[in-house]
Amino acid sequence: MSRGRLWARTLGTAARRGPAPLWQPARPPSGRRVRESPSGLAWAAEAAPLVAPEPGSALYCPPPTRLPGSGGKMAAAAECDVVMAAAAGTDPDPELPEDEETRREAESFKEQGNAYYAKKDYNEAYNYYTKAIDMCPKNASYYGNRAATLMMLGRFREALGDAQQSVRLDDSFVRGHLREGKCHLSLGNAMAACRCFQKALELDHRNTQAQQEFKNANAVLEYEKIAEMDFEKRDFRKVVFCMDRALEFAPACHRFKILKAECLALLGRYPEAQSVASDILRMDSTNADALYVRGLCLYYEDCIEKAVQFFVQALRMAPDHEKACLACRNAKALKAKKEDGNKAFKEGNYKLAYELYTEALGIDPNNIKTNAKLYCNRGTVNAKLRKLDDAIEDCTNAVKLDDTYIKAYLRRAQCYMDTEQFEEAVRDYEKVYQTEKTKEHKQLLKNAQLELKKSKRKDYYKILGVDKNASEDEIKKAYRKRALMHHPDRHSGASAEVQKEEEKKFKEVGEAFTILSDPKKKTRYDSGQDLDEEGMNMGDFDANNIFKAFFGGPGGFSFEASGPGNFFFQFG
Repeated sequence: MSRGRLWARTLGTAARRGPAPLWQPARPPSGRRVRESPSGLAWAAEAAPLVAPEPGSALYCPPPTRLPGSGGKMAAAAECDVVMAAAAGTDPDPELPEDEETRREAESFKEQGNAYYAKKDYNEAYNYYTKAIDMCPKNASYYGNRAATLMMLGRFREALGDAQQSVRLDDSFVRGHLREGKCHLSLGNAMAACRCFQKALELDHRNTQAQQEFKNANAVLEYEKIAEMDFEKRDFRKVVFCMDRALEFAPACHRFKILKAECLALLGRYPEAQSVASDILRMDSTNADALYVRGLCLYYEDCIEKAVQFFVQALRMAPDHEKACLACRNAKALKAKKEDGNKAFKEGNYKLAYELYTEALGIDPNNIKTNAKLYCNRGTVNAKLRKLDDAIEDCTNAVKLDDTYIKAYLRRAQCYMDTEQFEEAVRDYEKVYQTEKTKEHKQLLKNAQLELKKSKRKDYYKILGVDKNASEDEIKKAYRKRALMHHPDRHSGASAEVQKEEEKKFKEVGEAFTILSDPKKKTRYDSGQDLDEEGMNMGDFDANNIFKAFFGGPGGFSFEASGPGNFFFQFG
C-alpha cells in the first residue's frame, strides 16, 4: 500500500473515531523530516516515543497514598496503577494508527477494572484487567493491577506470575517489585521476598511500604529459624506459637500450616490439627504433607487401620516422604504387637502377653492413646500374675497419658482394693462415677467407701490373728492363745511402758472375741455398721470379765514362774 493511500485511509478512520487521543506523538527533533497528513497531524518519519504527562498537568496521576492507621495497606483504588505509559521498547509502529485505538481501548478496560477494584468487586476487576492485557500484553501496569486483584482474591500463586511479568516488562516498576515480594511472603518464601523488597528500596529508598515489608520478611525468617530449633527440642508449643506469628505475614503458606498441624497432633490437639490438614486437602487433595498429618491424627487417636490408609496415600503422592514412611511402619508394627499381646492374654499365656505389650510400648512413645491402652493391658496381666504393685504402676502410667481413660481407673481401683488401699480406691471410683454415672460404678464406689469406713475401725480379725472366714472354734482357739499372751499378770515384772502396752492388747483381744464370737455382733461388724448403737458401747468393755468367763470362775487360774522368763498358766 502506498503512503498516499495509507494516509487517505487514516483520514477516513480518524473521522469515524471522533476526537483525537489525549496523548499525541511528540514533535520530532529539529532538522528531522516530517510529513503532513490530510488531517493536519504531523507524523515523524521514524517512530516517536509517547510522552507521559508531567506533574501538574490534567492527566498526571499522583502516587498512591497510605490509609491512616492501615498498617501499611493502601486504599483499594490506589492499589492499582491508574495511568502508566507503555513499557520501554514496546511502542507500536506509528505508521499503524490502529494501535492507538487499541491502546485507548486497553486503557478503557483498565479504568473500568480500577472502578470495580475500588468497589471491591475483585472478580470483575480481574476480568477487565485481563481484557486490557489481551489488548496490550506488554504493558507492565496492567499485569501489576491484575496481580493486586489476584492478591485480594487470595490467589497468590497466580498473582506472583503477574507481578513477575510486570517487572520483566519494566524493571523500574517499584510497585511491581513490591507486589512480587508480597506474593513471595504470603506464600512463605521470605528469602525471595527480601530480595524483591530490597530491589524496591534500591529504586525508591524512601518507600515506607518496602521498608515495612522488608522487616516483615526478616521476621518470618527469624520465626522459621526458631521453629526449626524448637522442633528438634520437641518444644511443640513454641513451634505452634512461631508458626502462628509467621502465618500472620504468610497466610497462604502451606508449609507453615503443615508444620503447625503436625505439632498440634504431637501435642494431642487432634481436632485442631485435623482442621488445618483438611482445609489444605480441600484445596489440594494430592498434598502429601497434609495426607501425612491427617493420618498422624488418626494414628494418635488409635484409629491405626485408617491411619495406615492415609500414610499409604501420602507415599503414593510422594514416595520419598520420610515421615509418612516411618509413621506407616510404626503403625503397622504397633498394630501387630498389640494384637499378638491380646491373643496371648486370651489364651492365658500371661508371661508372653506381658513381653509383647512391653515391646509394643517401645515402638512409638509419641502415640499417647495407644500407649495408654497398652499400659492398661499390661497392668491387667500383672494383676493376673498377682503383681499388684506393678499393676498399679502400669495403670498410673496409663492415666498419666490419658486422664479420661476410665478402664485404667477401674483396673487401678480394683488393685487398690486388693491391697487394702481403700482411700486410693475411693478416689479412683469417685473419678469414674463423676465421668460415667452408671449403677455399676455407683455400687463400686459404695463398696469402696464401706471398706474405707471399716478399715478405720479396729480390725478384730487381725487382732486375733484369724481369717475373715474363720469358724467359731478357730476364733475361740485364737482368743485363748492371745489372751494368755497379753494378760497383765504375765507381764507384772516388766517395765511400766511394756505393762501398759500389753494391757492395751489384752483389752483389744477381749473386744475382738466379744464381737466375733457373737453371730449377731459379727454380722453387724462385717457389714460396717456402728457397734456403739443399740447398747454395744465398747468403751465400757471389761476384758477381765471376758477372760474369767472364758477360763472359769474367780481363783480358777494363776500365773506362776517355772524358771527365768518362763510362765505357765495353772487352772484351779
